[in-house]
Amino acid sequence: MFERIQKLYTIDEFERIQNLNILLIGVGGVGGYALESLVRSGIKNITVVDYDQFEITNMNRQILCTKESLGMSKVEVALQRAKRINQGIQIKGLNQKLTKEDINREFLLKFDLVIDACDDVPLKTALFIECTKSKVHVISCMGTGNRFHPELLEIIPLKNTQNDPLAKKLRHELRNHKEALNIPVVCSKELPIKGIGLGTCCPLPMAAGALLASYVIKKEKLPSPKADI
Repeated sequence: MFERIQKLYTIDEFERIQNLNILLIGVGGVGGYALESLVRSGIKNITVVDYDQFEITNMNRQILCTKESLGMSKVEVALQRAKRINQGIQIKGLNQKLTKEDINREFLLKFDLVIDACDDVPLKTALFIECTKSKVHVISCMGTGNRFHPELLEIIPLKNTQNDPLAKKLRHELRNHKEALNIPVVCSKELPIKGIGLGTCCPLPMAAGALLASYVIKKEKLPSPKADI
């Protein structure tokens, strides 16, 4: 079933992708599209974390949200979706709200790479600091709201971000952690629209999630899977 993507890699490279152990924090707008891309790319070991349930306002932008999934746990729906695509996937779910107290070396070292698709600044801050200390690969997404242009999204170090209020807050929190400011993030160069509350155009979280997944599977950046812990 993965013949088309296998053609892009050597046998060893594709085995490395399949055996990566990924932690995905958040399976809403951005995280849901990231999960979809990871599963369809053949990655077999994924742990997804979220505490929320689907509601009607998620319908315009979250791939896992349908009429049938309204009111359901995002984690449970994510697991069902992944298994319907690949029955052999080893996917786990944590239906909980992670806090900064949960982010520690013992927890993170189970994974080869962490994908951060949440909007919780204290959690992001703790994650950036601990991943830096523990030498765990991590990529994070900044804001996708109040914008129209997915082509202006890019993967850059956090320290180089502009025009993003979430990234600005995170840079401030990490001002004394210079190494953490080098962590790659998906961020838009587009100025967000102000004074309208929070609005989201579907192509933005879709493209951001795809960029997160693309970072994981680019063969020149592939981390080596850890031995089972």
